[in-house]
Amino acid sequence: MSAVETARLVAIGVLLAGSLLFTLVSAVGVIRLPDIYSRAHTASQADTLGAGFALAAVALSLGVQATTAKTVLLLLFIFLTNPTAAHAIARAADEDGIEPWTTDDDRTARDLAPDRSGDADASDPAHDGVDEEGGERSEGSRSSSAHRSDGGEPA
Repeated sequence: MSAVETARLVAIGVLLAGSLLFTLVSAVGVIRLPDIYSRAHTASQADTLGAGFALAAVALSLGVQATTAKTVLLLLFIFLTNPTAAHAIARAADEDGIEPWTTDDDRTARDLAPDRSGDADASDPAHDGVDEEGGERSEGSRSSSAHRSDGGEPA
């Protein structure tokens, strides 16, 4: 094996190791980060680099051929679409009223979600129409976080 072939195999190994590292960082970030904005950020950046390094390793291992050109075009496509998709997700979250989490914030993910007091959500016990004892709740007591329009406490 020549020195050039050895250097090529080492470069492929380094690119694959980088791909695994960035993909792992992305997966951990999506699981561990507190809100949609942080998760979209890590998914777009780390996933783009993970896929980019993997495709670069594939292109390098293929050598000079037509398939390599297709791999490079796929790499460019991923570099353009992943950040655009993450931006669209973050913009949709902002337009939906989801507030970003901050370091001095002790609210939970449920607290940061937009107020949907008018929507009936089957997964949310506050909106299921049944109180804790199994009886039907009146319409006025359906949401415990709703405030009266006169500024008083909820009914």
